[in-house]
Amino acid sequence: MAWDEWEQLKAQVVERHTTDMHINSASVDGGYARPSGGGSGTGTLKHRGGPWTKAAGTADDLQTGTITAKVELRSAHDGIVGGLAGLSSLGALTSVLTSWDERLGRVREECSSLEPKLRQVAVDLAEVDAEVGDRARAVAASGSRRGE
Repeated sequence: MAWDEWEQLKAQVVERHTTDMHINSASVDGGYARPSGGGSGTGTLKHRGGPWTKAAGTADDLQTGTITAKVELRSAHDGIVGGLAGLSSLGALTSVLTSWDERLGRVREECSSLEPKLRQVAVDLAEVDAEVGDRARAVAASGSRRGE
């Protein structure tokens, strides 16, 4: 192997193991790369807490709704015991009431647990977005043009 060939191989290895960082969405010349192959995005990652906050609100609404449903279900069954005494349907009706009461209770508990977690995700992601944005603005890249 000739000395020049050896030097060329070493240079190629160094080039492949460079410590430069390249972000997939940024071109090497400092501009912004266009989305490639199959992607329909704009090449810019954006986050909003809205969907997470909306989901938390929905969980809260479901929690309230299940409490209301349980009260209405119980209220609808008041007085039925006396009117259906001795009928076999009373046992089935009581079983259905108990089953739905338990199910609605589990839904309420799940929503109660989920609601604060969803709100926290919105907060956490917003903090991460702000931190990443601050770090990105702190990097002075010569020749780059923002807003393209």
